[in-house]
Amino acid sequence: MTDDFKLPDDCTDMREVRIGVDATDRELIALLDRRFGYMRAAARIKQSRDTVRDEARKVAVIGAVAGDAASRGLPREKIAELWDLLVETSIAYELEEWDRLRR
Repeated sequence: MTDDFKLPDDCTDMREVRIGVDATDRELIALLDRRFGYMRAAARIKQSRDTVRDEARKVAVIGAVAGDAASRGLPREKIAELWDLLVETSIAYELEEWDRLRR
């Protein structure tokens, strides 16, 4: 598939919209791959398994993203829900990595 896509305001038909959505989804997966790479790094760096879950950091991350979403006119609460799932998934992944590295 091509990464030749139009920005949303430049789309004139649904084919162009779908090409843009598909390209954006590929970019999002690449960004998630990088984010989870940071989880692997954190698992490698943290000395104690007990430090993997940091509720204050979770609240700060979700709050920052929700605020950014709202400033862009995106649905703040739904984005916060998505990020809560993302952070919880990241924590679970980091715990798995932490355990794997210390077997």
